[in-house]
Amino acid sequence: MEEIVALYAQDEVPGRVVAAVPRSRMRAENLPHAAVKILVRDVERRVYVHRRTETKDVFPGLDDAWIGGVITAGEAPDTAAVRELAEELGLRDQVLRPLAQRWYTDAHTNFLAYTYETVHDPERHGPIVHQQSEVADGWWLPWDRLMAQTAEPGSRFAPDSSELLARYATAPHPQP
Repeated sequence: MEEIVALYAQDEVPGRVVAAVPRSRMRAENLPHAAVKILVRDVERRVYVHRRTETKDVFPGLDDAWIGGVITAGEAPDTAAVRELAEELGLRDQVLRPLAQRWYTDAHTNFLAYTYETVHDPERHGPIVHQQSEVADGWWLPWDRLMAQTAEPGSRFAPDSSELLARYATAPHPQP
């Protein structure tokens, strides 16, 4: 059975659900939806970066600094964030700090990003375990290297990842 996705009123913050459609239609028509994006840091303040699998329906094979996914119909953003961390990295019992809500739109995707940050301590939370269908590889990067890599021309980072990182870097909250 195909996943049913909540559609959101374009450019409204906070988001307002206006309909629900199959995920394939949302992608084919680039309809406005919502997604959760979680920045995973470690106790040294590095960021967990992963390579998206080649089978992803948007930005396949690119690097990404945000763990996340589409919010399904009837699902709250906080619930989706917990679900995505468990699905993609096998992380449970993480404390999630809500950040901003921002729209990201390009020719491939159109979503209201509910962004979060969490600190992963493997001694408390266990190891990261990739979901093979979503995450091809992963590694920790210091903040400065991450920002330099996302700013390089021809970067291997998904465009939404780079833009959301740039917005995060200029937001009024404790910086790395």
